[in-house]
Amino acid sequence: MATSTYLSNPKVTVGGTDLSDQCTAATFTIAYDALESTAFGDSSRKFTSGLGNHSVTLTFYASFASTETWATLSALVGSTTTVIVKPDASAVDSATNPGLTLTGTFLPSLPIATSVGELGTIDVTLQGGVYTADTTNP
Repeated sequence: MATSTYLSNPKVTVGGTDLSDQCTAATFTIAYDALESTAFGDSSRKFTSGLGNHSVTLTFYASFASTETWATLSALVGSTTTVIVKPDASAVDSATNPGLTLTGTFLPSLPIATSVGELGTIDVTLQGGVYTADTTNP
């Protein structure tokens, strides 16, 4: 079975700003609500896909420079934006380097965690939005 491992070169864009150099983790969840469609006479429960319930969780260093994480994310709290996560920073060219995109995803909060002797981090979860996987555009 073929596998791909990307350890150091993914690309993360939030609201059009490339925050890859501050991002340390990204979890992109593609999910749909399960709607039961079992009817009389069925011998097992059946389900069909409901509304999309997608999310992306990102971990950033707490950088307060003018174009970095704090400036970008604090302006988005309580609103919707677009997030793109690519396995590799090179151009989207095929299914091997898709641009996983959530359009209209909502940022409900902006928690910052700091401890003495450690780098501060910002863990955000953006919820909802329309999911697409772009395999054709750079």
